[in-house]
Amino acid sequence: MAKAWALASRPQGMPVEANFELIDLPHRALADGEVRVANRWLSVDPYMRGRMNDVKSYVPPYALGEPMQGGAVGEVIESRADGIAAGDRVLHMEGWRDEAVVAAAALQKLPQLGVSDQAFLGQLGMPGMTAYFGLLAVAEAKAGDTVFVSAAAGAVGSTVVQIAKAKGMTVIGSAGGAEKGAWVTSLGADAVVDYKAEKDLVRALGKAAPNGIDVYFDNVGGDHLDAALAVANERARFALCGMIDIYNDTRPTGLRYLARAIGARIRMQGFIVIDFFPRMDEFYRDMAGLLQAGKLDARETIHDGLEAMPRAFLDLFSGGNTGKMLIRL
Repeated sequence: MAKAWALASRPQGMPVEANFELIDLPHRALADGEVRVANRWLSVDPYMRGRMNDVKSYVPPYALGEPMQGGAVGEVIESRADGIAAGDRVLHMEGWRDEAVVAAAALQKLPQLGVSDQAFLGQLGMPGMTAYFGLLAVAEAKAGDTVFVSAAAGAVGSTVVQIAKAKGMTVIGSAGGAEKGAWVTSLGADAVVDYKAEKDLVRALGKAAPNGIDVYFDNVGGDHLDAALAVANERARFALCGMIDIYNDTRPTGLRYLARAIGARIRMQGFIVIDFFPRMDEFYRDMAGLLQAGKLDARETIHDGLEAMPRAFLDLFSGGNTGKMLIRL
């Protein structure tokens, strides 16, 4: 019998494994227009933490006791949908489970770009699109800009670093620990701030960017956002992608340098990657060109088996991943 992870209780602060339960998925016949997918890869992403809270957001919260959702790549094993056949590889949002029944309208056949299937959960999937459009469309980054990227060793951040370098920008990344910092440097970053070693992020970022920053790509929030505000140039543009530093924090957070946004006319804009889905063809075209030119590298942190899903998710909040966090089934 197919199985799925459900939310057993809503976390208070940092989630624990007891917040999750593995449930059975009853088998049912397909309706017209549906396919049955054996999932091969599951995506593990920080945004999922927000869906565990019972609050209004851009996507509904996870329902207690019901299968959770997330990005997944799998193989069609049964189809009652025109144009989709058994054996097709597809991308969909019925993750956190080993098998899914999905409406054909809610999935995408994987483009033939000569990459591994799981790449469509990373650089060529939601994290890659987030990096691409957040940097180039939201922050309007251009050649000659100095870009600061937090969580630069993560799936989104590492892609931002590489796109920015390919487009002629100076890049400063933040990463935790010497090993992650070395990888970010190998991707082309001009400087790396080790936030675990530095006691004063403002001072460290100011040293790495003596002429200030023009763009900040925020994956972290908290002290990183404050440091970016402190050293931002006039009319800097901030793309607010995620704030993993405060997702599990039940206390209010303060920004000492927020007032600089007024005098420096800093533009701060939050965004959601689904806003850019109509431009997916543009993303694939440009990213495929970068891949073929050898300008993109990716790392993956892989856990095996559906049972590993909650632990892999919790590891996101303690720096347990380099690059994209994945579950292999």
